[in-house]
Amino acid sequence: MNKPESIESWLEQLGQPSADRDYKPGHARMLDLLEPLHLQRPKLRIRIAGTNGKGSTAFMLAAALRACGLKVGLYTSPHILKFNERIRMGGIEITDEELTGLMERLMPQALKIGASYFEVATALALAHFSNANVDAEILEAGVGARLDATTAVEADVALITPIALDHQNWLGDTLEQIALEKAYAMQECNISISAPQAGEAEAILCDFAPKMQIAEIEDWPNLSTPGSHQHINASLAMSAIKAMIDHGMLKCSPDRAKQAIESTVVPGRLQKVIYDKSTVWIDAAHNRHAVEALLPTLKEMSLDTIIVFTREDRSLVDSLELLSDCADRVITDADYANVTDALNAELQSHTNGRFLILGSFITVAAAIKHLQPR
Repeated sequence: MNKPESIESWLEQLGQPSADRDYKPGHARMLDLLEPLHLQRPKLRIRIAGTNGKGSTAFMLAAALRACGLKVGLYTSPHILKFNERIRMGGIEITDEELTGLMERLMPQALKIGASYFEVATALALAHFSNANVDAEILEAGVGARLDATTAVEADVALITPIALDHQNWLGDTLEQIALEKAYAMQECNISISAPQAGEAEAILCDFAPKMQIAEIEDWPNLSTPGSHQHINASLAMSAIKAMIDHGMLKCSPDRAKQAIESTVVPGRLQKVIYDKSTVWIDAAHNRHAVEALLPTLKEMSLDTIIVFTREDRSLVDSLELLSDCADRVITDADYANVTDALNAELQSHTNGRFLILGSFITVAAAIKHLQPR
């Protein structure tokens, strides 16, 4: 096997799919990838599953655990600009050199058994954390939990963020079916905590894990990541810290952990960019549930224009009416060919505007790449 010249060329062998489009349910391939690595289990391994808010909760919890003095490995997905963003240790992304070394070990077997992009990414993260002998690992689930790559390894703590309809092709068409798939994140965990859930989702989770706690949602006036919905994610992360302290799994000052959560900035979540005299916010909201969570905040932002671009296999058509109440105009792919064209035209014609861009991580990446050099 010839050694590829870059991280991107390694990944191209897996097809570079986005999000869940290469989802392959089951744990057999993951176990096959991990078996020769002889992974070292950390003192704490935490799974985070749910529909929206997983990444924000993961970033906040990682910051809190670092503030408690732990060496923390954080695995999230998808990335925005660079694959390395998915795998962080101590808040620092994995280097190209570290990734290349791990890929040389993993990729021959991955290609042989037909492992997915996400399975390989998960194996790379686990190997990196094991090599570094981290104290705690935080693993954000990809699709569901029952057959997700992140549940192929045992965990101590499970957090469930708000559940809504998403990935129906894989998880089912009802909230109950999706909740049951995600409930498996709690399997064999000592601590399981859920955000308050809508409909029958909470009952499904409680049936699966009778000792599951429901996080109490607190007010967080000093959060660095904007949005009233982020209070749910911050409260879930704080609930995990308190539960681990109560169970003797963590020694830490709750106030220190809280301060770390408050200071966490999560990329791609109402991320603010100043462009000349205009202000642009960028958010990865990609389903109606996520848009609904944003609404209270958007209505207070005095937006001129909302630019909505989803990837080709998704749609936010059912959310456009909601968004129209939050800005003077809502622009979509019916108005421009892509988000870059929309940004160019709107920034030129509204030189003192207030804009929001949303639709997916792909949209976020395109917007940031376009604005960064300027």
